[in-house]
Amino acid sequence: MKHFDDLLRDLNLRITPKRRAVLDILAGEEGYASPEEVWRKLKLRFDRVGLPTVYRNLEELAAGGVITTIIHPNRQLYYYYCDRREHHHHFVCLSCRRVEEVDVCALPDLEKLVAGRVVSHIFQANGYCRECLARQQGG
Repeated sequence: MKHFDDLLRDLNLRITPKRRAVLDILAGEEGYASPEEVWRKLKLRFDRVGLPTVYRNLEELAAGGVITTIIHPNRQLYYYYCDRREHHHHFVCLSCRRVEEVDVCALPDLEKLVAGRVVSHIFQANGYCRECLARQQGG
């Protein structure tokens, strides 16, 4: 929890039990989670917690770079806790929800094309991890 307190302090966010719990829930997931899944788990820990509170906390944490927003092909937003702070991207398994870190970035090549106009960028590769792909292929 101290690690979470430091992250929240760095973002100038109040350290609240619910914010800590959101981080704890996401850090305990094997992959990404929906806001509704986070909310259901929070309800087990707190008597009163609304879904809007969960959405607000997820958005604040994502804006601060403490959690990663996963954009799913089904157009739903999911969230993933990644404790790696240096610049990187993610490969997302659409079957098991595993998220893998990817150290490849297209920004240097993109910068050549748009000459200093890029303010931010998002790169996320969606597909199937090796295990899920092998299962689908019967191997």
